[in-house]
Amino acid sequence: MNSRPPTRFEPDDRADAVGSPTPREARPYTNDGGIDSTPSDAIIKTGTTTVGLAGTDGAVLAADARASLGGQFVTNKTARKIDPVDDRTAVAFSGSVSDAQSFVRHLRAELSQYDLERDGRASVETAATVAGDLVRRGPYRILDLVLAGVDDEPAVYQIGGGGGVMRAPYAASGSGMQLAYGALEAAYEPGRSVAELRPIAARAVRSAAERDTASGDGMTIATITDDDLAIERYDDLEGAVAAAEGGAAATAENEEAI
Repeated sequence: MNSRPPTRFEPDDRADAVGSPTPREARPYTNDGGIDSTPSDAIIKTGTTTVGLAGTDGAVLAADARASLGGQFVTNKTARKIDPVDDRTAVAFSGSVSDAQSFVRHLRAELSQYDLERDGRASVETAATVAGDLVRRGPYRILDLVLAGVDDEPAVYQIGGGGGVMRAPYAASGSGMQLAYGALEAAYEPGRSVAELRPIAARAVRSAAERDTASGDGMTIATITDDDLAIERYDDLEGAVAAAEGGAAATAENEEAI
């Protein structure tokens, strides 16, 4: 049997491979800062609602700010669930807080190494591929991601708990994802700018939080364009929606004036 360790993008068929992922059904469960006390055969759920949308001039990520133990006890009302991984790419996460923090550090390190070795920034597609590979091979027990960024064009990727990577015009994750998808399906249209997508993202998170007990409190909204990656935090959901709608209204007024 070939004992050479596989590269990052090769399958690891060695039965005794160091760092081989533990079967998911045997992994302990945590949820947004929880403790590993739930039986391994419990149904895995990810608290939180995160959404991502790609537009004509950039991408938008939004997430609520509630951290909880299994959606039953609120442990933090100001959790930030969106982090930049380079100057034009960010990721929104749901699942275990400790896993998310470790994952973001690891992904940043991988992308920095990529930049140094190739003397250029990794594309959003490359960042999504590396992120999926880290989830698949890493020690992360429960993690669900939406990654967005801008290079040649804006892009959004859904990265599942098994490491699968899928590009989509919009995506949602977490325990409120079904409710968020309902709002996104009704409001999203191709060809919109980030100013128009911000209120759609904010309303989708608010809509999910109205029924999902693991989502709520404040909101974080990230806007990614060719020029900037800006992350804004709001103490309450209504304030976030109002701010996003205000920006869209201002843009519409400017366009009409022109």
